Amino acid sequence: MSGQIYEQKAIIYKALAHPIRIQIVELLADGEKGVSEIIQRVGAKGSNTSRHLAVLKSSGVVRARKDGMNVYYELLMPCLVNMFSCVDNALVEKARFHSEIAEKLSL
Repeated sequence: MSGQIYEQKAIIYKALAHPIRIQIVELLADGEKGVSEIIQRVGAKGSNTSRHLAVLKSSGVVRARKDGMNVYYELLMPCLVNMFSCVDNALVEKARFHSEIAEKLSL
């Protein structure tokens, strides 16, 4: 693959490299959401959430749709949900491993 492809991949990975942006992607996994709902569910300030949405949009992870005064976001890369599930599974295994070590040390 050419270097440009790796650069494009890095842009997407960088866009995902923040907890709020990961949360937004997971929220959008089950369908389009309005900005107000995203702000409410994420629990961050509106301006902060808007910046995160802009990063995801500029990387091509999501797209925005205006309907009157409302803006709705949709996930363009639903395959990311599989990647997040893989990471979730790895985290569970890591926690089990550390739990087993802690048990052995406390004996």
